[in-house]
Amino acid sequence: MPTSRILLYLAFILLFQSLFLSPISSAIIDDGDDDLEGLEELLRIDEEEEKRGSAQGKPSDTEVVSKAQKIVLDLRNDNAKRVIDENEMVMLLGYTPWCARSAELMPRFAEAATELRKMESRLVFAKLDAERHAKAASLLGIKGFPTILLFVNGTAQRYTGGLTREEIVIWARKKTGASVIRLSSKDSAEEFLHRHHIFTLGLFERYEGPEYEEFVKAAVTDNEIQFVETNDKSIAVVLFPNIETENKFVGLVKSEPERFEKFEGTFEEGKVLQFVEYNKFPLVTVLSELNSAKVYSSPIKLQVFIFAEVDEFEDIELLLQEVARKYKTKMMFVLVNSAEDNLAKPFLALFGLEPEKPIVAAFDNRVVSKHLMESDLTRSKLEEFCLGLLHRTLPPYFRSEPKPSENGLVEKVVGRTFNASVLESAENVFLEVHAPWCVDCEATSKQIEKLANHFIGVKNLKFARIDASLNEHPKLQVNNFPALLFYTAGDKSNPIKLSKKSSLKEMIHFVKENARLKDDESLSNADQKKDEL
Repeated sequence: MPTSRILLYLAFILLFQSLFLSPISSAIIDDGDDDLEGLEELLRIDEEEEKRGSAQGKPSDTEVVSKAQKIVLDLRNDNAKRVIDENEMVMLLGYTPWCARSAELMPRFAEAATELRKMESRLVFAKLDAERHAKAASLLGIKGFPTILLFVNGTAQRYTGGLTREEIVIWARKKTGASVIRLSSKDSAEEFLHRHHIFTLGLFERYEGPEYEEFVKAAVTDNEIQFVETNDKSIAVVLFPNIETENKFVGLVKSEPERFEKFEGTFEEGKVLQFVEYNKFPLVTVLSELNSAKVYSSPIKLQVFIFAEVDEFEDIELLLQEVARKYKTKMMFVLVNSAEDNLAKPFLALFGLEPEKPIVAAFDNRVVSKHLMESDLTRSKLEEFCLGLLHRTLPPYFRSEPKPSENGLVEKVVGRTFNASVLESAENVFLEVHAPWCVDCEATSKQIEKLANHFIGVKNLKFARIDASLNEHPKLQVNNFPALLFYTAGDKSNPIKLSKKSSLKEMIHFVKENARLKDDESLSNADQKKDEL
């Protein structure tokens, strides 16, 4: 499989399959609905409990989540359609009890509902056990788990936000209210700073004009980062110190060592979005299930992945940050726990490696190539590796088994011997390309063994075999297995493909014709093999 398709596959298998949503307006809840009346009653009880418990100290995490889950309305077969139809906006989580991802998302979804309620949002949050209430799930379009849908006047829209509490809140606020939060006091700025770990700040003397409008357009388009605005520099510096201008500024604030990023481009929607997209990640991103989709879809074309044990992270991260500063916005550095099978194994399999020590690998998505740092991880070696990656001077990496110590009737070819054994060979080469998981490969291999035996002793002809699951070469691009390729001695650049369904007799005829063998060159062998035909 070509590297580009593998990379796309890796990206998509780590994305949730069904998460839907898009823009809307304010909602009016029908106070006459029995289910919503029950919800309002629960909220009143919660408020009373909060007042009684405020003197008893901070509640436990379990109590917080339990209280949050009461805010999310339970839908059933008999009430789902009515709740959706009678409310302008409903955010619905479709789940099943046995789905691990649903279990992970449920408390975040509930906590987002709680936070939006504190912000006086009128958005109704609901959940549906799609296995127990299959009829309602089918009616509402829930096909995978977990699925988030936003219903606006009864019509489902696709959710395109992240999967943390904060990301759900930001997405919902942008789609159901104002896309930009306006701050008018230092206290509100302090509170905002306490609640958001990443955001885009806009300082404008007046909330009008073409540049301000471009800022707002960017805020509407972006589904992930909260945008905030003010027209007072004294408020803006609470969020972003050392602002020099008085009337026009945009910056990105993150909770990491490289905390502040100043926008210096022209005030156009696309430029602002590009600035946010290229600067939103920290110098070193620790890969997780929650951020993997964002990492894989990043517009930064050069990505360096470091696979290591967790107890090595602290030292390695410091080393990486020193190098990453030189390549900010040009290269992404991603640290991966090599013990996390779901995250590390798909990548390491691309290189045919086991995580025995820290591994540094890179992907250049400008030309869709992968690279491996063969030396131990040191600052100087990493800098040399990254410089070569940036300037396209690194040799691409292709998987290969070790060179075989001996060859049998059918020569074993590996990635690192493909040139010598096939492309640079003076002989005609009949190559079988196989994979261990291929159901037809075993039978084909037996046919090739018989074919090679038939032509024993024939000069200028050899038979070879390569396992494509363990070996790669830029001149060998095969998607279906088994594949039978004939490289003629006079033209190795255009191999002739033979159908895997060919009979042994048809294969013999094919080899004779394309190797330009005379009948008497294989006549004695053919006579000995008549019983096999």
